Amino acid sequence: MKNAILFSALISLGMAGPLSAQSGFKEPVTAQVLPGWVKTDGTRVAALHLSLAPGWKTYWRAPGDAGIPPAFDWAGSSNLSSVGISWPAPSVFDQNGMRSIGYENELIIPLTITPRSPGKPVRLSVDMDLGVCSDICVPYELEFEATLDSDASRPTPAIAAALAQMPYSAREAGVTSATCRVEPTEDGIRLEARVSMPSAGGQEVAVIEPGVPGVWVSEADTRRNGNSVVAVSEMIHADGGAIALDRKAIRITVLGSSHAVDIQGCTPG
Repeated sequence: MKNAILFSALISLGMAGPLSAQSGFKEPVTAQVLPGWVKTDGTRVAALHLSLAPGWKTYWRAPGDAGIPPAFDWAGSSNLSSVGISWPAPSVFDQNGMRSIGYENELIIPLTITPRSPGKPVRLSVDMDLGVCSDICVPYELEFEATLDSDASRPTPAIAAALAQMPYSAREAGVTSATCRVEPTEDGIRLEARVSMPSAGGQEVAVIEPGVPGVWVSEADTRRNGNSVVAVSEMIHADGGAIALDRKAIRITVLGSSHAVDIQGCTPG
């Protein structure tokens, strides 16, 4: 059967006993692969579907001070050239006085898969490291194995809905400028981002990603100043060294009650 998917999810957690007694659920998260469809250019659209037990949350790619960032390892896959990950707009949670960014109930992560040999099945073998959180937060590991061999061209509604929940681009949201002003601090640098844009609704929260590895970024102090969102973060290199920022690689996401906005790159402020 062409739409058949071979799937297995394994969860390893040293604290499984206490968590089960605490939550009443043996597994805080269960998962499956959604097979998706084939696009006209030969790429495949699929998704990872995570279902979270009541009271449990997981994290966005930039999880905040209280979160654990997700990571993917595709090394065991075959006929796989590249994978693009599309994150639906996350929610902001207050967690013991700290802010975290993520999802509750369920998460569908759309994948754009480029095969090495278009038209042939793609075998996914994915190790996903993620954090899940209820009263406590713990790391989890999910292992997916799936064969994608469908020739369907009609979008899967659940995946299409997740793609529709992605943040707006800067152009779509009416961003007219994004500047970043950088100044050194005793331990690293202080970055002030200023984004001129219409309101995203309610109390806006900005998340700043530095675009370089090994750099810790503090929770952004965000405020609206007239037509602009102003966000200030501290950045410290993990090994205590200097930070070489490329403003073109900086990513600013503004999360509002109406929508989210993804701003890629900024100019000197």
